[in-house]
Amino acid sequence: MSESVGVMWFRRDLRLADQPALAAAVDAHDRVVALFVHDAALAGPSGANRVAFLHGCLDALSADVGGRLVERHGDPADVVAAVAREADAEHVYATEDFGPYGRQRDDEVRDRLEADGRCLHLVGTPYAVAPGTLQTKSGTPFQVFTPFSKAWRAEGWPRPIPVPDGVRWVDSVKAHERPTTPSPTATDGLPDPGEAAAHDVADRFLAHHVAHYEDRRDRPDVEGTSRLSMHLKFGTIHPRQLLDRLSDAKGATTFASELCWREFYADVLFNRPESARQNYAEAMDGLEWDTGKEADERFEAWCQGRTGYPIVDAGMRQLLAEGWMHNRVRMIAASFLVKDLHIDWRRGATWFMHHLVDGDLASNSHGWQWTAGTGTDAAPFFRIFNPTTQGRRFDPDGDYVRRFVPELRGVAGGAVHEPGGGGGDDLFSGGDAGDYPAPIVDHRAEREEALDRYGRR
Repeated sequence: MSESVGVMWFRRDLRLADQPALAAAVDAHDRVVALFVHDAALAGPSGANRVAFLHGCLDALSADVGGRLVERHGDPADVVAAVAREADAEHVYATEDFGPYGRQRDDEVRDRLEADGRCLHLVGTPYAVAPGTLQTKSGTPFQVFTPFSKAWRAEGWPRPIPVPDGVRWVDSVKAHERPTTPSPTATDGLPDPGEAAAHDVADRFLAHHVAHYEDRRDRPDVEGTSRLSMHLKFGTIHPRQLLDRLSDAKGATTFASELCWREFYADVLFNRPESARQNYAEAMDGLEWDTGKEADERFEAWCQGRTGYPIVDAGMRQLLAEGWMHNRVRMIAASFLVKDLHIDWRRGATWFMHHLVDGDLASNSHGWQWTAGTGTDAAPFFRIFNPTTQGRRFDPDGDYVRRFVPELRGVAGGAVHEPGGGGGDDLFSGGDAGDYPAPIVDHRAEREEALDRYGRR
């Protein structure tokens, strides 16, 4: 008798452990094809950093399956159907995708397979609790994080499962040449990719940093965050695997809440897919944004970290250097663009997505909308971050700024956050600011302008 073959279609779940779709394929079939499809519709807007990291994760996954990962490029509906025919596989398995594009793509793949007499099985979820699962008592989606988080914890999640034993990977299906790996724009290089690297990062964080997470997570000058966001993005580790290792201690509980924020935003996008690029709060549609030459020049200064506000500039330069930015600084930089420069949050969100290794549509768009006051559970628009105060509070000794803004390394201590503090020709007290620019706007004046626009919307 011929052996039964199934296809495991990897997407943003590039691991073997705690992989329910793979477990289902192994349980049902004698041999499994490991497939990844390079989809131009996803690669196009991803940016070089994210694509390069993805390719590194694929290298690691290929090694884990004994070099038998089949990589093809093209329309997934065409490619998946073709691979299933070549392998004589009647069943294709994949982790369910809850994003707007992914849901549409999977419907098209399912239709193509069914036309050939084959089946697509969507098994498992990239989240601890699948988007669309939780609802309020009145049967509507949650719009506020706190009640969502309570329901999320009450729902719970299954324990992680191990790598299936004795997987026999098919090696007779030909791969295509992989699309060229772009050179990352991150000047300091990218994190190590792949499942083993993800668990190394998790082990280090859980052993040395999670206990202090509550106190240090907002401090960009210290090692206080997990640095797991890019691994969660590509599924080299699953949130279940992290949640399963967390205690009830304060730091661990706070970290679990941050994982929950990711799932809340995925749920919001699932229920309101248009909110990826439109204001969730339609009442904010009338807010006036600046356009034209001066706005473009200010936007460029923001992108390059040349605004004259040190904490903002340090964050934007960290993005260029690492393809990542500390979360607290993301909020400060976003607030500055929207409320000091009066530039549409969508321009900033697009810039972030182009450079972030961990760029995730739901988290990025809704994180920006939280800061811009246009989203669900949003910070009120009149909550406007003072970048100098924020820098003083969260980078009190100025170490983060000095790391990424070398012009200010001669400015001692927290004085590095004080534009104009030195008087005379010096922009800063306590040292030489070199060719660091003067502030491009006056925060106090632009705060009043932002509030005035909010009142007129």
